Amino acid sequence: MKRILFLYGLIFLAFGACREPFEPEIDSVDLNVLVVEGYLDSDGSPSLISLSYTRPIQDDSPQLVPVGGATVYLENSASDRFPLEDLGGGSYQFEQDINEQDSYRLRIILSNGTSYTSDELTPIITPDIVDVGFERNEDGVEIFLTTKGDENADDFLWMYEETWAFRPPFPSQVKYDTASKQVILREPDERIDVCYKSERNSDLLLETSSRFEDQFVFRQAINQIDEGDERLSLRYSVLISQMALSKEDAEFWEILKKNTDDLGSIFSPLPSNIRGNIRQDQNPDAPVIGQVSLGKIRQKRLFIDLREVVPWRAEVPEYFGCIQEPDTVLVKDYDDYFRTGRNMPTLPIFVGNGFEPIGYRYATASCVDCTRRGTNVKPEFWEDL
Repeated sequence: MKRILFLYGLIFLAFGACREPFEPEIDSVDLNVLVVEGYLDSDGSPSLISLSYTRPIQDDSPQLVPVGGATVYLENSASDRFPLEDLGGGSYQFEQDINEQDSYRLRIILSNGTSYTSDELTPIITPDIVDVGFERNEDGVEIFLTTKGDENADDFLWMYEETWAFRPPFPSQVKYDTASKQVILREPDERIDVCYKSERNSDLLLETSSRFEDQFVFRQAINQIDEGDERLSLRYSVLISQMALSKEDAEFWEILKKNTDDLGSIFSPLPSNIRGNIRQDQNPDAPVIGQVSLGKIRQKRLFIDLREVVPWRAEVPEYFGCIQEPDTVLVKDYDDYFRTGRNMPTLPIFVGNGFEPIGYRYATASCVDCTRRGTNVKPEFWEDL
């Protein structure tokens, strides 16, 4: 929920811009508001609901506080329950193939006994994504999709998850073994020369298909990757999720997007006024922020390889200043240089027709070990060329 956190940050900036300190008399308990967000997939694919609390304005650390230990389930018109699994960190996973002709309500029971119920939810069948693609432009690479709305699906919300492979400046396939005091080959699961990182988008991508002829949304911009970004330095993948929204869902997200895009005016609608479709059972007037949606989510994945966007020179701030030392560390000096792990062997040095290196060039670990910034475990969906 980075976007909701950002909205509260706008309030902090507005107060911080005043010439004289202002300490409003606000009951901090009243600002401990439950935040509920998620789109549940009705077709059985894993989907998430996130629960968290806002922090008071006076709090120095305005991060949302995850709410764990809650009982969360979807209930149909016949009172059948479809539970969500608590994954920890305020995330609850739904993985049920439900009847899309029925109606449902989301029930949330917190560990303190406070309970919440959503308005009635009717699954929306999201149309398929027609196509996804990318285009090289003067600023970098733009990723887009094409889709088409229909009489049951006019408003759309898009989310995406990016995953990319990258290399450190000085890849190495060896390591120093403290037991034998030798430099040896790494096992496949110890690789530090290729890693992967993943991120989810935090901005709101909304569109109404009826604004276009025949509800055909052509080449909707999804993401822009700027020139020199590391994400396209080797191989990149993006999984785009398309979700159809009800009119009430669309209105909620439009209001939230307006706040997100606002320059920080304290006169714009505040998040505390965004009610959404969740109510507290004990006190329906209690503030709650969030909107829960239900429907079939459509997805498409796109891969982009470096050779498709060349020339592309990645500039990675974390690697500024990385150098491979010109001196060779001889075998007798391995322990002195490599024992602590601060330095890592990189390039073997041979003399004449020798089969064994007389030593190695080296660099600092942060310039060699990619696992310091990502994982060396290849994602299951990953496709190498």
